[in-house]
Amino acid sequence: MSLISKLAGLPVAVKQYLVITGNYWAFTLTDGALRMLVVLYFHQLGYTPIAIAMLFLFYEFFGVVTNLIGGWLGARIGLNKTMHIGLYMQVVALAMLTLPSEYLTVAWVMLAQALSGIAKDLNKMSAKSSIKTLVPKEQQSSLFRWVALLTGSKNTLKGVGFFIGAMLLAVLGFQFSLIAMASALLVVALLSSVLLKQDIGKAKNKPKFKEIFSKNAALNYLSAARMFLFAARDVWFVIAVPVYLSQQLGWQHEFVGGFMAVWIIGYGIVQSITPKMLLVAKQKTSASSIANWAIVLAVFTAILSVSQYYFADVSAIVVLGLLIFGVVFAINSSLHSYAIIALAKEDGVSMDVGFYYMANALGRLFGTILSGWLFQVYGLAACLLIAAILAACSAFFIRKVNI
Repeated sequence: MSLISKLAGLPVAVKQYLVITGNYWAFTLTDGALRMLVVLYFHQLGYTPIAIAMLFLFYEFFGVVTNLIGGWLGARIGLNKTMHIGLYMQVVALAMLTLPSEYLTVAWVMLAQALSGIAKDLNKMSAKSSIKTLVPKEQQSSLFRWVALLTGSKNTLKGVGFFIGAMLLAVLGFQFSLIAMASALLVVALLSSVLLKQDIGKAKNKPKFKEIFSKNAALNYLSAARMFLFAARDVWFVIAVPVYLSQQLGWQHEFVGGFMAVWIIGYGIVQSITPKMLLVAKQKTSASSIANWAIVLAVFTAILSVSQYYFADVSAIVVLGLLIFGVVFAINSSLHSYAIIALAKEDGVSMDVGFYYMANALGRLFGTILSGWLFQVYGLAACLLIAAILAACSAFFIRKVNI
């Protein structure tokens, strides 16, 4: 039997989900590539770490707004429509940055990044929310595997996007790289618009706008834990590490992009296999077990920060330490992603998921701003120390969740 015949024989819901996953993957490649292109290109133009961080300010801020409103919107009009809005907005954002460098003012780049931030979170919220509608309530182990696979594959592809962005910058230059990416994503968006027909995730009862704020205590605690977890990552990952590798260690753009790609790819792989790892270890996915992993992350990051003052070869410590951080962080992230889908109510699932990822985006926003400022004023060790404190805060809040 051919692959096409096998695909044709799949249930309608599964085929719809495969379409969603495909355009989610395509979007993720452009998102990762754009992030690396902007960081490296504007660092090359002489922007300071704080200035580069400011370029992402609207990207992260509008991610907060989008997740909050996008969940409500998805529950009202369907997740297929919110996903397509995201795809077409990303095409526009990429096209906006194809102008010659003399026209790429800070305000213009921030506006393009704002559109990209809205697009990314509409896309992510739509894809992750749709899982809840496909997996039966009694199959929680299947739910964990599906969530882990989607989240892990997304991050693996985002890592590939980092590498692609660095390579495209070296080979095609900034503007031509963006033209190529916008063209490819437009084709994906048009195909998806034809193939994706089902109104996945539309609530039976149209939720009111005031319902976007969660009244579920467990969900609020979980959202707070997620906010601190992702702030702990981005306080060093977004600005500090790429600039550190380029500025302090003298790495070429391709090597910086390659390292960031390896980190994200490895992170994604670990996320995907976390259910199997925990099954082998016979560890339950309880709030206390999730909190324990956050404590491990906090302790390791604090040790990594302090170690830079006691070892001669700091570069080796940073590279090896951040790879280990990626493994522990990936386990934390995978457990969090499962927890939100498990806690979310089935009718209008995107409302709960949107609120949760609003907190995720808020953590990235704080982490991005802190990353540029802390690195420029105090250096990488300070970024890592703050990351440890933020991870400890995540552990505190996750303990209050009843999963």
